Amino acid sequence: MTAHELTAVPAYAAPAAKAPLERTTIPRRAVGEHDVLIEIRYAGICHSDIHQARDEWGGALFPMVPGHEIAGVVTRTGSAVTRHAVGDRVGVGCLVDSCRTCAQCRAGQEQYCLNGATLTYNGLDKAGERTYGGYSTHIVVDENFVVGIPDGLALDVAAPLLCAGITLYSPLAHWQAGPGKKVAVVGLGGLGHMGVKIAHAMGAEVTVLSQSRRKEADGRRLGADHFHATGDPATFEKLSGTFDLIVNTVSANLDMDAYLGLLGVGGTLINVGAPENPVPVGMFSLIGGRKSLAGSMIGGIAETREMLDFCAAHGIGAEIEVIPAERVNEAYERVLAGDVRYRFVIDAATIAAA
Repeated sequence: MTAHELTAVPAYAAPAAKAPLERTTIPRRAVGEHDVLIEIRYAGICHSDIHQARDEWGGALFPMVPGHEIAGVVTRTGSAVTRHAVGDRVGVGCLVDSCRTCAQCRAGQEQYCLNGATLTYNGLDKAGERTYGGYSTHIVVDENFVVGIPDGLALDVAAPLLCAGITLYSPLAHWQAGPGKKVAVVGLGGLGHMGVKIAHAMGAEVTVLSQSRRKEADGRRLGADHFHATGDPATFEKLSGTFDLIVNTVSANLDMDAYLGLLGVGGTLINVGAPENPVPVGMFSLIGGRKSLAGSMIGGIAETREMLDFCAAHGIGAEIEVIPAERVNEAYERVLAGDVRYRFVIDAATIAAA
């Protein structure tokens, strides 16, 4: 792309709720003085992409170009850009802007912007224009919401870190997973496998709680010290009162009372998955052991940079299957069937192919 203003770039979009994604073109804004133009190399497929493209959370805007796990290379910078240069390896996660003035933004917690952060896709920017995500060949983003990808991380395995990685790193760091802490990760999928890797690298004693033992070998290879099948009724009795932290990565409605029973006194159950329907909780499950039921989103921009540096230092990347863009609909079905280990990543070079 050499023109000073981009009017259209190739992309894959959902034209309507539950409709198959199809190749199209989308508008990208001109590169402003604080913007960078990124040639996208890889885009991860997050389960939330599927929720959004199927309008399962409401508020979907169509046509929709999903994708907030973006890794690529800077090909142009605005006149006032100081953070990035042409040729830099960079990433973009779930946010492309925020109000930058509220207490949360000033604290580096842009994901909790009190005035509403601008989402990478399925959102509206400050000019009222639609945002389109990473299932495309290029994206224009304000330099302050672009993060550098360390040289120790390949771009394909780094892409999912921009959502799956930070979604697990942020709560594990906040609740201080580390030596002496017993951490359980519920679900060994796109999110869960990153939780196992990161918690292990932090020095925690890590347990995977999965429906069956089908992925046990993977779990242990990724860093789990223990693996238990939640489909076995004896598991909950055996592990009662065991954990300091439990991170629930699944989007299905779980028996929260049963999982709270696995916490020790003062323990915390952190939810990063987002079920469609409310989940009931009995208060005695909390007050009987001064336990906490919490939620967490992604991290802010500074914490995302911290996470990438941590992953590079510990040799952590996502476990991926790279696919051409034409297989995105097949990939969605395989994600829903649990048939991926553990993240699909689109080779963006195939998006422009006829």
